[in-house]
Amino acid sequence: MSGAGFLAVDSGGSGLRVVVGTAVGDGSGPPGPRGRRVSGEPVRTGPRGIDPGHLLGQLLPMARSLAEETGVARLDTVVGAAGLATLGDALRAELPGALARELGVRTVALAADAVTAYVGALGPRAGAVVAAGTGLIAVGTDLSRWRRADGWGHLLGDCGSGAWIGRAGLEAALRAHDGREGGSAPLLARAEECFGPAAGLPGRVYPRSDRPAVLASFAPEVAVCAADDPVAARILRSAARHMADSAAAVCPAGGEPRVAVTGGLLRMGDPLLVPLGEELARRLPQARRTSAEGDPLDGSVRLATDLATGSLTLPSDERMLWVTSLPSG
Repeated sequence: MSGAGFLAVDSGGSGLRVVVGTAVGDGSGPPGPRGRRVSGEPVRTGPRGIDPGHLLGQLLPMARSLAEETGVARLDTVVGAAGLATLGDALRAELPGALARELGVRTVALAADAVTAYVGALGPRAGAVVAAGTGLIAVGTDLSRWRRADGWGHLLGDCGSGAWIGRAGLEAALRAHDGREGGSAPLLARAEECFGPAAGLPGRVYPRSDRPAVLASFAPEVAVCAADDPVAARILRSAARHMADSAAAVCPAGGEPRVAVTGGLLRMGDPLLVPLGEELARRLPQARRTSAEGDPLDGSVRLATDLATGSLTLPSDERMLWVTSLPSG
């Protein structure tokens, strides 16, 4: 097997993505990823938060097969996990020891998914990143500490997210169904195409365990209607304003920080991106808007590479980016 390597993990709402690679070049090839695996099953959460056993049950077989397939050993590990900041106590307590026992891992970094999104988008630079998909969170750093805004879930926050846009669009549809002010006939028609008669909509949404994803599934319909429907256009303008508010809350005040937006919500295109660009320019005139360089898995790979080579310079924070060294076996 080859020398020092890394195991990079991205655990999110769509499942688990795992990469094994080498941090420095060796006789078998240049540094970088050597192999990857994907699991389509999201890691469960329960009373103790993120379930370490469920994560390990998926991760260990993939990591072992990748190590055998690629010849990479002596793994340093970065796990980027959705919900780590607020639901990660059990993961912090149990995952490092289990990885040391089962894989011989010597160093583990646990990163909130917002941090891996940040590093994937900007690398180790000062700035702010808005990660916008079904949910929404903004993270910023001046390279001395992390700041976060929102990411409180679809009931308490995630303002401007896919779930937020979808919920606002369905509310406008139901207003039209009732004959109340602020309703949208085009959104009502789209809602009934997607979900059936409007009167039955609560019964098809409220009982679902994946309610945020169901709400977010309607967000693209809001974007389709926005060109001709002022109600839909106002929803997307409000979403853009919320996203810019979160970016402004975490962006460093000094210098010329970089700002990027990443996540699946960008696929909505100009109906959202045009007002978002305007709102970011208004709220953060000093910032340099830039396209994201990569995604959260790219961020996990970057963190894992820096960890393995001893060049990790981003600030440590127990709930955002936590590094622990383990006794060698």
